[in-house]
Amino acid sequence: MIPAGPARTALRAGAVALPALAAAHAAPVLSTFGPLRNRLLPRLAGRGHPGHVALTFDDGPDHLSTPHFLRLLGRRGIHATFFLLGSMAVRSPGLVKEMTAAGHEIALHGWEHRPLLLRGPRATRDDLARTLDLVSDITGQAPTLFRPPYGVMTGGAHLACRRMGLTPVLWTAWGEDWRARATPATVHRTVTRDLRGGGTILLHDSDCTSATGSWRSTLGALPRILDTCRERGLAVGPLREHGVPSRDGR
Repeated sequence: MIPAGPARTALRAGAVALPALAAAHAAPVLSTFGPLRNRLLPRLAGRGHPGHVALTFDDGPDHLSTPHFLRLLGRRGIHATFFLLGSMAVRSPGLVKEMTAAGHEIALHGWEHRPLLLRGPRATRDDLARTLDLVSDITGQAPTLFRPPYGVMTGGAHLACRRMGLTPVLWTAWGEDWRARATPATVHRTVTRDLRGGGTILLHDSDCTSATGSWRSTLGALPRILDTCRERGLAVGPLREHGVPSRDGR
């Protein structure tokens, strides 16, 4: 039997430790605030070469919508980074192979599109590992980038990324293209409002977590976004060409 004194001490220590662990797990959520992230955490925000813009898409691959984006990008001779959901990739492995063969960069968005704050470190690690294994098996190469659902990082997510050799990357400009009221004009206007050289654009090539059919507004806005980048003298490409340093500094 543990003496009453030590037992009470252990309980008190546990009562203090649990809130501290919870705070450590949730602290990175502060990086969700775009202006703060862009100013203080440039690598996490996806800041790169000042003459380049990284074009990224979340929530695919979707056999109904993603091929439209691939054809448009192919016609424009532009590659992008696609952050895939494992739950979507497992349904369309052939499409993932097509994306890879077309020269696009494949990255991870987790298995299910659920906030990481609702998961502990072990569940976060398991989710990432499952997605990493699937995408690596399909493409024959291990992705190196991760974007959390809703852009919300946690302490557990940072630790899992470090162990798996993944670099978290968020964004500096988005189109709010998931909204039911989004149009090609609003998506273009919202993206270009915050578009700067060295920035990373977030769009969606799937409506699996967005308003039904919202991908059509994104697709309609994409040519205008690319034209605006060209008019501003900005090259467009995937994050691998963006100059975002990896975790080992290269």
